[in-house]
Amino acid sequence: MKRILLALIVCSLFSCKTSQNTTTNLNKIKWISGSSNCKENNDSLIQVVKYNDNTFILRQNKCTNYEAPFLFLFLGNKNALLMDTGATEDEIQFPLYKTVKKIISEWEKSIKNPIDLIVAHTHAHGDHIAGDIQFKNKVRTVVVGLNVSDITSYFKLKNWPLQNGQIDLGNRIMEIIPIPGHQQASIAVYDYATKILLSGDSFYPGRLYVHDWAAYKLSIQRLTDFAGAHKISYFLGNHIEMTNIAGKDYPTGTTYQPEEHILPLSFKDLKELNKALHIAGDIPKHEIHNSFIIDPK
Repeated sequence: MKRILLALIVCSLFSCKTSQNTTTNLNKIKWISGSSNCKENNDSLIQVVKYNDNTFILRQNKCTNYEAPFLFLFLGNKNALLMDTGATEDEIQFPLYKTVKKIISEWEKSIKNPIDLIVAHTHAHGDHIAGDIQFKNKVRTVVVGLNVSDITSYFKLKNWPLQNGQIDLGNRIMEIIPIPGHQQASIAVYDYATKILLSGDSFYPGRLYVHDWAAYKLSIQRLTDFAGAHKISYFLGNHIEMTNIAGKDYPTGTTYQPEEHILPLSFKDLKELNKALHIAGDIPKHEIHNSFIIDPK
């Protein structure tokens, strides 16, 4: 009680600030979803949503590329981590570097310390790596390579894909989880600070394209096991392709999605996917579920 009274006296004599790193409810975010006539689209080229003081989610405008991928920026005291760089190279149509640097600059001012930027990828498909060119040869910036060997070397992953790794951004630990199957270099990323788990194109509200059925099954099982052992605030994938009607998706190439599914999926959804894959066994099977579609390729 004496300590509390002393703190109150001190704060009455000096200006005391409380640290309230409030978070955004991602289940209620209205994302920019394109236009029926892109020539008349006035949305930002990149939508930036501040989840909290050091976590940002970006979405590319569907009128610059129908894939409208999501990108994720995590800020630590020594490093920033940008996961994915979108579907467009041109910095006029898609000013990603400028946008990210502005966010980082504001963070550096708040912590009074310069930080380095790490650019990595949930996987190596073109709609998630096109913007890499904007970051190459920039100061205090490293762009992680796209091959499994590049990923295992940089993140010090051993026994791919069975063993996870970690990276410290400076008082912020990120877990790197190998999940090949959608693409051979696919990874998931778990942030111990926000409890957000990024699942790339392996698990999101849309068409889950499976290129290696056996590897994908094992990856989703490992992801399910990891999620069961850790608190998860949100499962966030790289796209929204489902409508808000259960089991109904938007056609490939759609540039206007006014009634789309929310971005986050749930642990229940993940367990549903894992169960469906186990029931299917060794034979790839196309299945429509309420919030995702299993689509073997």
